[in-house]
Amino acid sequence: MKVSLIQMNSGSDKLANLAAARALIEQAVAQDAPDWICLPEVWDFIGADRRAKLAAAEEMPGGPAYTAMQELARKHGVFIHAGSMLEKIPGEDRVHNTTVAFDRAGNEVARYRKIHMFDIVAPDGAAYRESAAFKPGDALATYVCEDMIVGCAICYDLRFPHLFQALVDKGATLIALPSAFTLQTGKDHWEVLCRARAIETETYFCAAAQTGGHIVNNETRQTYGHSLVVDPWGHVVAKASDGAGVVSTRIEKARVEKARAMIPVASHRAPFA
Repeated sequence: MKVSLIQMNSGSDKLANLAAARALIEQAVAQDAPDWICLPEVWDFIGADRRAKLAAAEEMPGGPAYTAMQELARKHGVFIHAGSMLEKIPGEDRVHNTTVAFDRAGNEVARYRKIHMFDIVAPDGAAYRESAAFKPGDALATYVCEDMIVGCAICYDLRFPHLFQALVDKGATLIALPSAFTLQTGKDHWEVLCRARAIETETYFCAAAQTGGHIVNNETRQTYGHSLVVDPWGHVVAKASDGAGVVSTRIEKARVEKARAMIPVASHRAPFA
């Protein structure tokens, strides 16, 4: 099947982000006729402060970002893995960072809430405290797309191999990783971690990313971009250039099966205390 990754430079103007996502999806459909489209992390709203995030979050189903992706999936008869969006939590002063996937008829087929919170101090001294604004999820999610099973993860989850092994245990043959990786960490870790997860799990690894800058509390923060698709042998088979845009490629389940037959790590995995 053909997959397309949408690379965006989102900001804190939600209406502008929705318009940009719609235009890039329309571009992908017109140019590449994909079966499956993936957007980046928090494509609907990134930056600003905690209060603005809470205001931008929406109930699901029914919010404008959710509805726009649902309608586009139905209109074009395409699976849309809607990156991640800000999901309102009734009675909470934090939000979920939530992936929703839609099938060709616009039906919701999976919902995943980011589990691992990015609470670190970057090499440039910038402090990231994701848990202050986001409430972590606690459940895995997979769904069927054509002859593939898609496993869901988001950005910082990339650094936790056990999550991906658990997705493989649930049958995943393709991992989707919407992301907004920082420039500081991305330039050293992004590609090597994506390739490592693909090699370990012997899956296709599809990572759609944010690129460029956005404003957080009057400070400009840069994201790394470089959206990419890695095959089950660890080869990068498609990668986005700089700036917003679309990158597409074909994937096939037979390559997953071949990799797993050559090096059957799942059957070799030994228990230990």
